[in-house]
Amino acid sequence: MMKMNNGSQKHNGLRKQGLLLLTIMIVMALIVSGCGSGGGSSKKENWISIEERYTPRADTPAWKLDTKEELTELTWYVNADWWNTDFGNDVVTKKIKEDLNIHIKFITGDDTKLNTFFAGGEMPDLITTFDSHSPVAQKAATWALPLNDLAEKYDPYFNTVAAQDTLNWFQLKDGKTYGYPNYSNTQADYDSGNIPAKTAFIIRKDVYEALGKPAMGTPEQFQTVLKEIQSKFPSLVPFGFNSIGEGTGSLGDTLQDFIGVPLEEQGGFYNRNLDEDYLMWVRTLNAAYKDGSISDDSFADDGTTFEEKVKAGKYATMLLDGTPQQGGNLQIYMSDNLGKEYIAIDGPQSTLGRTPTLNQSGITGWMISFITKSCKDPAKAIQVFTYLLSEEGQMLMNYGVEGETYQKNTDGTVAFLPEVKELQLNQPDTFKKQYRMGEFMFFGHDRHKALSDDAFPESIKQMQEWGKGKLKPHFILENINPDQGTPEARALTAINAKWNTTLVSMIRSKNDDEFNKNLEDYKSFLAANSWDDIVKVRNEKMKANKEKLGLQ
Repeated sequence: MMKMNNGSQKHNGLRKQGLLLLTIMIVMALIVSGCGSGGGSSKKENWISIEERYTPRADTPAWKLDTKEELTELTWYVNADWWNTDFGNDVVTKKIKEDLNIHIKFITGDDTKLNTFFAGGEMPDLITTFDSHSPVAQKAATWALPLNDLAEKYDPYFNTVAAQDTLNWFQLKDGKTYGYPNYSNTQADYDSGNIPAKTAFIIRKDVYEALGKPAMGTPEQFQTVLKEIQSKFPSLVPFGFNSIGEGTGSLGDTLQDFIGVPLEEQGGFYNRNLDEDYLMWVRTLNAAYKDGSISDDSFADDGTTFEEKVKAGKYATMLLDGTPQQGGNLQIYMSDNLGKEYIAIDGPQSTLGRTPTLNQSGITGWMISFITKSCKDPAKAIQVFTYLLSEEGQMLMNYGVEGETYQKNTDGTVAFLPEVKELQLNQPDTFKKQYRMGEFMFFGHDRHKALSDDAFPESIKQMQEWGKGKLKPHFILENINPDQGTPEARALTAINAKWNTTLVSMIRSKNDDEFNKNLEDYKSFLAANSWDDIVKVRNEKMKANKEKLGLQ
């Protein structure tokens, strides 16, 4: 076979790039045009009359006023294959069905299935996605009904239970808000002290006490203690961290937050990856690696392997992001090893005297839900939003039904009934099937978890206590990346992948020269991949965020 010359290779490369770009443009066109045909602006909005059912009142939720006797059936698409589609058989959804006189048929899928709705497929009544910055969410005005108008026409009480800061945050260019998230924490939520930290530097209690409760705040102390652990506890991995992947596990943003790396510089975007204080700690991790205190296995461990080691207590220390997510694994270890459980200590600290800026769920939240223009009963749909956002709905989703699953204490807190608590601790699958508390969390919120000791496992309560006063909202950094499909977005994808490999390579460097070369290669990669253009976009979006939040 004749070998291609350089010119032919270059021509074929350009041809492939052109085909790839054309494919992306076609997919985007399908989404946009689909929004206009299957459920978009050209479709008649289904503003039904409720004249014979009820008169909306600002002081009463509409679901308590609605006299509609016929059961309303709503189809709700959730863009996640793992979502539990059952409805009406557990305590939580059975109560929702009774109170609102509705039946919800859940449909699940992935992005491919989601896009079929916008390419002419039959639209569901409600849609929940997990990316409020996606093209689908950003073009919600073409296929969804505005929550502002729904509230005004059908349920003004919605504005009593919805957070105004959150509504402002999700406002589109037309001045209206179409989607509402769960776990959207505002500044007021942070100020309340009811949001628990989800990050901690933890150490096995028996190891900590055997070593004389040592400090690990400075790079020197950190490295010394890991060497002592390696010597005195040879069966343990001295230092563990969340599995390496997007964001480089807990050694990226999490460590930066832990040592208080600034979120901005002179009001604009700051590349925290190149902060000198942070790089000092990366060099410390490199020294620990060369000492043998950080294992090559830790970089290869996937999420499952990491979790198994947590359950077995194989890590002497960990920088852990997502303590609630690991709460079950930590509880398994704690229950079988009393006195050896993991506890939070101060761990790595800034070499410049900065205080921690631990992150939690921000104002963007997680899931975001919409009511489509095709919704057969938009009045009932906004009632669902209001109900789940209300105190009544929040208590139901978290704790179930008073007297049936939980009781109120004299101090205002709540607790599961003994038989329910027993099931939660010892038969979690049965608990999930029968009750579903803590799982059905559309519009769920952290603040209601502060009402009960049952909201979190015992294994992480000390860690949450340690984190009090260390949280700082990262609102200004939310959704600041370039829009999907732009040259800057493609460049950022490459840069993020480069940083992922660079950080691991720096920590595993054999000497200072190799460390410095990896760092310089990353800096050169930034310059060669439109970094200045990306920073410009981020600065503009940070400015817009501050305007939304009233921080200008």
